[in-house]
Amino acid sequence: MAEVTNAAEFADWSIAAVNLPEHADNPVHTLEGGLAAGYDGAVVAGTTVFAYLTRPVAEAWGADWVTSGGYEVWFRAPVLADEQIRVAADGEGVAGTVGDRLCARLDPVRGEQVATDLLTERPGKRLEPMMVNLDARWVGYAARGGEDLPLYDQEGLVHPVIWPSLANRVFATQLVDGSWVHTRSKVVHAAAVAPGADVLVEAIEIDRFETRAGERAVVDVRFSVDGVAVCVVEHEALVRLN
Repeated sequence: MAEVTNAAEFADWSIAAVNLPEHADNPVHTLEGGLAAGYDGAVVAGTTVFAYLTRPVAEAWGADWVTSGGYEVWFRAPVLADEQIRVAADGEGVAGTVGDRLCARLDPVRGEQVATDLLTERPGKRLEPMMVNLDARWVGYAARGGEDLPLYDQEGLVHPVIWPSLANRVFATQLVDGSWVHTRSKVVHAAAVAPGADVLVEAIEIDRFETRAGERAVVDVRFSVDGVAVCVVEHEALVRLN
């Protein structure tokens, strides 16, 4: 992704992180499972943290970023349930911090800067496609987590958190069994998507490798509506924890 040079326009925002009960199928998002995995409590889902990170960007750049821009997001440290997370410009994009702990960072780019190479399909193991209707479960996700920027209702658009959330569903249903951790995503938005759309989700596992923290998988996930590409996500997660 291209370097962001105008991050100062992103306003500070903070919230007590919400641990949504719908994530309990991943044990690390429960108190017991988080403690068993070595954390100090229940870990808030990366997609919820991501929704928080998007707020200053969407507020500053508006619908154009949601429909034609992109970003790369990294998760560096866990955010635990009810911890106060601050989202603020960090010189390159926006950073999510809890106290002095950097937990996540999002580097956004405008539409004319997106990495178009991500749009080219890459070889790998093709996974089972899914068709998903963007009903209230998906459309209301960000607001349930506390990210209630009115832009999406005003413009008739889905929140960008939908795309990594659907990529997580690919991992949860086809690649993992037990605790796992979303670590990174690179995303290109290609078109506007309205609530209620039927989205075809097609995924290819393009890499798998060992790290000190465990085994990681990288998946190329493509989303289309009525045959039109609307988003591409390169999604990486720890699928087995050491």
